[in-house]
Amino acid sequence: MGQRDPILVPEVSQHEVQVRQGFTGTELLLFGAVLDPAQRAAGQRYDIVVVLKGPSEPIRMREKERIGGIWINAESSDFRSAPSFFAIASTRPIDQIVDEKTAAIYEFGTRYIQLSPSGAIDPEEQARFAAGLVDLRTRQGLYKEEIGGAQLREDILYQARIALPSNVVTGVYTAETFAVTRGRVIASAVSEVEVRKVGFERAVEYNAQENSLLYGLAAVFLSIGMGWAAGRFYAMI
Repeated sequence: MGQRDPILVPEVSQHEVQVRQGFTGTELLLFGAVLDPAQRAAGQRYDIVVVLKGPSEPIRMREKERIGGIWINAESSDFRSAPSFFAIASTRPIDQIVDEKTAAIYEFGTRYIQLSPSGAIDPEEQARFAAGLVDLRTRQGLYKEEIGGAQLREDILYQARIALPSNVVTGVYTAETFAVTRGRVIASAVSEVEVRKVGFERAVEYNAQENSLLYGLAAVFLSIGMGWAAGRFYAMI
């Protein structure tokens, strides 16, 4: 019988992240084990790469151009699908684990995020807008790379810590873990984490989406009421 590849058994510290008022972010612990069904001798060298992605969403990127001392919108590019959050943690630098082709296939890094541009666009222009999107979200803390952020003990137990900032969007996040040896991905497994709003924030979000007309009317009447109350208050001073 041929040798069987190892099996990844992943787990995550919390499968649900609740976003309440004053939410300042949280840290996810992704951990698990690399099980070798062939029971080969210890010493097999593995590397671990964890990729955490948030829900995909369409986005339009615009360039700013300065004309006559005024910054105005210039060219733009639309992406049909861009991850709202992207983070990678690895035991070593990616270029020491796999070649560039493999890194691109598995999205091992922010430069390899697979974006879906909308419409015909020049490849160089597409690369410029994609780099701009990655740079913007990196500065927002939504795209990140944690080289050395994953640890593997005795080639069996692994763990990685990835911080979720306060500005993450709600939805289902996928955490895919890869075991790599000699430049080849030999095992992978997926875990899911749901980020959702609870309490008052959840009620506002639900009504804005499911009862948009009533929500809009309520917002208008609330604004009118607050304006009237403020006018009465200052009239009495």
